[in-house]
Amino acid sequence: MSRAPSGMRSGVRTAPEVVACRVLTERYERARAAVLAGSVVRGEATATSDLDMVIVLETLDTPYRESFVLDSWPVEAFLHNPVSWPSFFADDAERRRPSLPRMCAEGTILVDVDGLATHMKAEAQALIDAGPKPLTNAELRARRYRLTDLLADFVGSQVRGEIYVIANELAMAAAEFLLLVNGQWLGRSKWLYRGLARLNPAAAERLTAALEAVYGLDSRDELLRWVEEVLAPVGGRLFEGYRVDSGWRPDV
Repeated sequence: MSRAPSGMRSGVRTAPEVVACRVLTERYERARAAVLAGSVVRGEATATSDLDMVIVLETLDTPYRESFVLDSWPVEAFLHNPVSWPSFFADDAERRRPSLPRMCAEGTILVDVDGLATHMKAEAQALIDAGPKPLTNAELRARRYRLTDLLADFVGSQVRGEIYVIANELAMAAAEFLLLVNGQWLGRSKWLYRGLARLNPAAAERLTAALEAVYGLDSRDELLRWVEEVLAPVGGRLFEGYRVDSGWRPDV
């Protein structure tokens, strides 16, 4: 029998906005800005959804995140001071995965002292609208090489557990590659698949079917074809002649 995490009660939960306001009153009463984000503001909440909150405190020395439960809601609080959030925006843009900007852009403002939350939302939306920086030629080649290496492992392995693990890594690497060569932001876990589905619903459906074939039918053919098609527009697999002069580590 499954049990709710410690501190959570079963049954109907209080409205998320009400609980979010309680979070601010009880834990962060001096917030200068607060945004409620995540599935609850997108209308996609499930029984396991949590409350994602971005909160700016004037006197905070170091940004941090913390998790707790209030009134049956798991809460993920992302704490910043007025000068830390822009650097997090910049870091997210550099890694092409706009986690914090996405939360701020889509979120509902709860506290907005001197217009700070409004400013954060505008900056976040501008960053997302601009899209990620293009792959450099070196990055493109490195990702092609990585996919080539994974394909070789996927084809050659005779151990079922290895095949399943490699299939997962191969699918994620190929999905990231397809997003990046098409100028799209990356995401982690469900956000990776959602990004792919927005970019190309047919490609996302084919990837789903390919993984079902691997795990359900022990067939690798569909995933192999899908990855090969992802690579084809940029020259296909890359092995012969690939060279990295510095910064490499054995990938084992």
